[in-house]
Amino acid sequence: MQAAVLTGPGELELREVPVPEPKPGEVRVRLRGCGVCASNLEPWSGPDWMAFPTRPGGLGHEGWGVVDALGPGVTSLAPGQPVTTLFYNSYAEFDVGPAENVVPLPPALEDMPFPGEPLGCAMNIFRRAGIRAGQTVAIVGIGFLGALLTRLASETGARVVAISRRPFALELARRMGAARTITMDDHTRIVEKVEALTGGRFCERVVEATGKAWPLALAGELTGEGGRLVIAGYHQDGPREINMQLWNWRGFDVINAHERDPMAYTSGMHEAIDAVLSGRLEPMPLITHAYPLVRTDEALDATRDRPDGFLKAVVRMP
Repeated sequence: MQAAVLTGPGELELREVPVPEPKPGEVRVRLRGCGVCASNLEPWSGPDWMAFPTRPGGLGHEGWGVVDALGPGVTSLAPGQPVTTLFYNSYAEFDVGPAENVVPLPPALEDMPFPGEPLGCAMNIFRRAGIRAGQTVAIVGIGFLGALLTRLASETGARVVAISRRPFALELARRMGAARTITMDDHTRIVEKVEALTGGRFCERVVEATGKAWPLALAGELTGEGGRLVIAGYHQDGPREINMQLWNWRGFDVINAHERDPMAYTSGMHEAIDAVLSGRLEPMPLITHAYPLVRTDEALDATRDRPDGFLKAVVRMP
């Protein structure tokens, strides 16, 4: 099979490697595509802790495709069945993993790109945020995840204030239901705007979805007394300094909304399927860029550089 192999910082090769064999309890999936996650960017940059070359297909974990082979003991799935997966070497034509990390796709979704992991992540973050009708919710950072959360929060009846640096993203947030949008440029100006919008109370819920230091500090200042700050951004480039005096004084809850239990991930993926089928979520317009497997490096670069109109990249298999 063909598989992408990261050979060094910002360097990738497409290699011919053996097709993996499923072990007991595992499933092999012939992949149709794999989403590109922002969490790939730190390994792609080549930090000291990163080991090269990667395993074939390494870093890809947002795959979808069809069941190709079953390992001994697997009876819950069938060859040819369309699925989305939580495997970890999915920048390749095939990947294998535990059967419990495979979520079947209904016929209505089998012909569309369906990166189940980030969609399930959005559902899990939304659940842990505890957003309710009538609340004012600030979402700091409107990428793929921020756009999904804007839709979910606004559909619930919350008043969403979307904050992003890109005009394209702010327009998208309005289409997703945001009541107000604010350009993420000047820290003090943003705080003053949100303070005015909320009559000085700030927000019952704030979701930080950038993974960057300044937006995290900003998100803390936008969270009202007794509210909830939800950290959805993936912070992987070093320590953070926070205004603990402010956080203490306002007495708000801080939720790190990243799951690590695979069962929680797959539960969110099931919820995402239901949300798409019901029309509550529409992920297709949010997948803005597609690349063939041989150009996985370009997909990673676009995810890093975020050209105008970019929201989410997927890699399509031959």
